[in-house]
Amino acid sequence: MSKLFVIGWKDLRLMFRDRAALLLMLATPFALTLGVGLVSGAFSSGGSGIPQLPLVVVNQDDGQLGAALEEMLTSPDLADLLAPTLSADPAAAREQVMADKVVAAVIIPAGFTDSIIPRDAAAVSAPAVPIEVYTNPGRPISAGIVRSIVEGFVDQVEASRVGGQVAIEQLLRSGLIAPQNIAQVAQQIGQEQSQLAGEALIRVRRSDVAPEETNEFNPLLLLAPGMALVFLMFTVSLGSRSILVERRDGTLARMMSTATGSGSILVGKITGVYLVGAAQMFILILASALLFRLRWGDPLGVIALVLAAVAGAAGWGLLLAAVAKTPNQVATLGMALMLLFGVLGGNFFGSTLTGALGTLGKITPNAWAMDGFTTLARGGDLADIAPDIAALLLMGAVLLAISVALFNRKGFLQR
Repeated sequence: MSKLFVIGWKDLRLMFRDRAALLLMLATPFALTLGVGLVSGAFSSGGSGIPQLPLVVVNQDDGQLGAALEEMLTSPDLADLLAPTLSADPAAAREQVMADKVVAAVIIPAGFTDSIIPRDAAAVSAPAVPIEVYTNPGRPISAGIVRSIVEGFVDQVEASRVGGQVAIEQLLRSGLIAPQNIAQVAQQIGQEQSQLAGEALIRVRRSDVAPEETNEFNPLLLLAPGMALVFLMFTVSLGSRSILVERRDGTLARMMSTATGSGSILVGKITGVYLVGAAQMFILILASALLFRLRWGDPLGVIALVLAAVAGAAGWGLLLAAVAKTPNQVATLGMALMLLFGVLGGNFFGSTLTGALGTLGKITPNAWAMDGFTTLARGGDLADIAPDIAALLLMGAVLLAISVALFNRKGFLQR
């Protein structure tokens, strides 16, 4: 048993020495959550402390996403931070910025929604139409706040758009949808995007009530686990890739030349993949709890859900290593799986999907884990998320059995 943990601990130390891996495992998901936390006042219980920032909003788009961004910028949730005015003339809006009457002009061009939510199959892969944020260089901090708010909206929409394209391509290649149904599926994903994008990502609240006495739900409790689960799939695929790397470099053969059995070596490598994924999740949860003051819910339920989610994700990562022929194939398939599972699991939207895509998402550990974290965030406990944990553990066990069988069939660990 000690040999298994020695192998697993070795893989864990090697992974955390890789700066590039750490950037994608920890820095990227944390930075995405941090960007929302900084402008939402998550570090302060006494409001934003920032005077109202005047800006002009020019919405030339006649679609749902343009209206959603306009509604977000003019919503009561941002009334303490922004003082927006609406205009129909982009040139006049830029002149107000140059005259130092406003800190920025947000110009939503015509066709923005159509570039995100395609009306037909030919437009699915079309590039997105960019939103212009014309800022006042004399007010860099104020202009930066407006830019951060708009970029938060755009980043969520862009991630959903790219993820939707990957999902459609994967569904098409696997034969789950017919070519003539591409536009219909794209519209369904787009509808989810427009509905969720219409919800304000940033909320500024001024209140004299102590934080423990308020019942307002913090949206970061859905965004933080969503980003962590997306990059968990990258982590386990990267860990599983190390099995093929060691076989290619000959270190696996040297390990098998020792008295340690080949089965023990494989279990040790699997243990390493699991430890890396668990370490990533717990570090992100602890960091967000300390810096964002997020209350993830029942501690026992959080621990059990993380361990189960890593088991389900590790099963998929090992399956990639079992079917791939080279380490590069694992990296490519892992990135595609990360985006596809992120879309199907609702991680980019902050909630699970509904309808046919929601049903299909049940094959992903992301959807089950996201459902569990949502339940805990809303006051549930370990008993309430027992079905999610059971599904994740069953998924991990089945995928692990399939992966081991494929490894043995390919003679992967023969001496």
